[in-house]
This record gives sequence, C-alpha cells and structure tokens, in this order.
Amino acid sequence: MESEKTNPSRRMPSLFWSLVPVVALLLAIIGIIVVWGADTAQSVSHYILFGAAVLTALIAIVGYQCSLQRLWLGLRKSAAQILPAIPILVFIATVSATWMMSGVVPALIDYGLELLSPQLFLFIACAICSVVSVISGSSWTTIATIGVALMGIGQVLGFSDGWIAGAIISGAYFGDKMSPLSDTTVLASSSCGVDLFAHIKYIFITTIPSMTIALIVYFIVGQLTPVSVLSHSIEITEHLQASFNITPWVLLIPLLTCVLLLLKLKTVVTLGISTLMGLVGMFVFQPQIVEVLGGGSGVMTDATVVMGVLFTETTVDTGSEMLNSLVATGGVEGMLPTIYLILCSMFFGGMMIGGGMISTITSAFTRRLHSVNSIVSATVGSGLFFNACTADQYLSLILGGNVYKNIYRRNGLEPRLLSRSLEDSISVTSVLIPWNSCGVTQSTVLGVATIAYLPYCLFNWLSPLMTLLVARLCNRYFRKAIFVK
Repeated sequence: MESEKTNPSRRMPSLFWSLVPVVALLLAIIGIIVVWGADTAQSVSHYILFGAAVLTALIAIVGYQCSLQRLWLGLRKSAAQILPAIPILVFIATVSATWMMSGVVPALIDYGLELLSPQLFLFIACAICSVVSVISGSSWTTIATIGVALMGIGQVLGFSDGWIAGAIISGAYFGDKMSPLSDTTVLASSSCGVDLFAHIKYIFITTIPSMTIALIVYFIVGQLTPVSVLSHSIEITEHLQASFNITPWVLLIPLLTCVLLLLKLKTVVTLGISTLMGLVGMFVFQPQIVEVLGGGSGVMTDATVVMGVLFTETTVDTGSEMLNSLVATGGVEGMLPTIYLILCSMFFGGMMIGGGMISTITSAFTRRLHSVNSIVSATVGSGLFFNACTADQYLSLILGGNVYKNIYRRNGLEPRLLSRSLEDSISVTSVLIPWNSCGVTQSTVLGVATIAYLPYCLFNWLSPLMTLLVARLCNRYFRKAIFVK
C-alpha cells in the first residue's frame, strides 16, 4: 500500500473532512425518512450511498492528493469481506421462494397458529430463533427459514411488524453471537488473539442479562396484546388449508436442513441443497400449485415454472388479500435491490478506507484513552462507527481488532474485554443500520423496513449498553496486566 514516504506530498484528511461524507449520508437518510417515510429511504438508499462514496473519493483526491491506487486498495479490502455475501443472498432468495411454494412455510404457519399461545408468541419466537441460531451459527439462515414462518404467524395473530421482526432478530443474533459455529464469533475472538471458548464464556456476562431483559419485555407485550385482534386467525387457517396441502411430511425439508447445519457444511451449500429440496417438495406436496403456476403438462413447462419461482415474483390466489401478500415471493429478482445496496455499501466503505478517513476518525477516538471506561466506551463508539462506514460487520470486526489491540495491551487490559466489546457493539448492531449488509438483508427477507423494526430489537441495542454498564460497575476486575512478562 502507498505510504507517506512514497508520497510525501499527500496529507491525511482532517477530522472535519473525514466526517463530512458520514454526516452527509446520515442527513440525507434522515431527511428522506422525515419527508417521504422509511420505505422510500429504503428504496433510494443505494443512490445515497453511491453519492456519499463519490463525495468521499473527491475529498480524498482533490483535497488530499490521494492516489487512485490507494482508493483501489481500499475498495479491494472492502470487497474481500462483502462480495462473499452475494451468493448467500441469492440462495436466501431461492430458499424463501421454494419453501413457500413447497408448503413448508404455510405448514409452519398453520401449525403455529394452532399450537402457539398468542400471549406467548413474541417470547417463544425470540426463544426459538435463539436455539436455531445457536445450532446453526447463522443469524441469516435462521431468519431466512424459521424467521419467515414466524413473521407470517405473528402477522396473522395481529402483532405489529416491528415487534415480530424485533423478536425474531433478537433471538437470531443472540445465537449468532453465542454459537461456536458463528463466523462473527470466531472472527471477533481470533482478531483479538483470544481462545474461542474463553471468548464465549466471557460474553455471557453481558449477553445473558441483555437477553433476559428482552425476553421479559416480549413476554409482557404479549400479555398486553388484545385477544380480540386474533379472531381472524381461523379464517386464515381455512384459506391456507384450501390453497396448500398442509401435511407434516413437508416438514422433512426443514428437518433435513437442520441436519445439514449440524454437519457444518458451508452456508452456500446448505442453502443450495435446501433450495433443491424445496423444488422437489413443490412437485411432490403441492402439485396443484405447480398446475396453477402453469406446469404439469411437460418437462419444459415444469422447467419454466421452476425458473419463475426461483428468479421472479410468484403469487398464489388464496382467496384472502392478507394471505396473498403473505405467501407471495420475489425470488432472486426481489433480492436484486438488496444486492445493489450492498455493492454501493462496499464502494462507500472502500472509499472511506482508501481515502484515510477511517484512520483519521479512529485516531481521534483513541488519542487520549487511558481509563477502562474511556477505552471500552471508545471501542463501542468505534464499533458503531465502523458498522456505519464500512457497511459490513466482518470488516468492522477486523478494523476494531487492529485499532484497539495495542491500546488494550498498553493499558494492561484483558484481550477478552476487547473481543467482547467488539462483538457487543458490532456483531449485534449491524442489523440496525439501514445500509449495512445485515440491515439490508434482514429488512428484505422479513419485509420490514430497518427503521421500523429497530426500536423492537431489544437484545441488539441492549448489548452495547450492557457492555458500557458492566465496564463501569466492574472496573477493577478488568485491570489484569496479562501481557506483562
């Protein structure tokens, strides 16, 4: 990478100009939300991100003589972390479509309406997603499968979309944070030089209280939800059973998917196999759906149906307007806006890294850090900032580890404190940022704007607050100079 020695005329950007692209981005998003609403902001976010990236590049090149090579290296660093998510997004779209058309999601909704107590729904939804994500190690897979079904159940029961999505996301990111199979958990520990299970044991201190509070709130909200709004669930169940062949055999598809997760196959492989199982299930369990969609009269016609389900919008007329929107799928085409937004996020993050803006801002964060409280607070603040600027949790974890590792070592603080602070402030908050890859993906999969579910993701915003509280209350227990030889 180009250095100050090889380019002595180049100056690092000032703190003011480093913050200009970030502030411009935030003001643009907030302005659109205020004037036109969260849905509009979601649909134009990629244009805003691209504009912010261009502004960042112009400031770096014109104001600080940053070379194109340096910007290109920043873009490559950002792309190395973000591009691997694109195939996963494509397969998430195909899994969602095939699981719906094969009857998996309709069956889960039907059984859920019969078995789940409405008053306990939010509590149970959060708990189920916690267990599934601990087993799978993936919040994305959990939300794209069981989360979609729970979203449908909650809507039929009458809960607001924000509360349903909040409970699902809280549970999914709890498991993602605690599972030894989670890539973010492994990355957070390894980037700080901490043993994986030592890291998991240490994050219990902040994670368990945060999840306990979240579950209590979800339980109380469920108890306070008026039962009268739940009366139409019987009508929805009747329409489901009239449109889909509801059979327990279709649940073999999610069961086999769980087996694949336990075998620790790569996420793309697991989702690809799940898509194939969903396609087979569509023809085996829902031949009437295939016929309605235009198949059943030849191999070529069936192939057209398959391609349509996988790649384009698919709708089924169930006789219920609410249920029609619930069982409609967008396929890969419906995921394209999300992919565009993630690519623009990658471009913005790359320009911020290559232009030196992130280095300038983190230097300002860390210049006068000495006490435990100030160091942990700066780590949490930096984590949120990295998530907003790089739009990717993996890159944010790597940057956080590199920036703070020496600071924690110099002050005699445990590396476990660093890895936990990064996980609490990055892994679980990425889904709360509308242009972050996690926020974009989960908003698309669940069909709820990031701004709409943000207040209800109790675990996700309690985690960084709990980290700050624990650091303040237990200051003396963190003063272990374990790096002193």
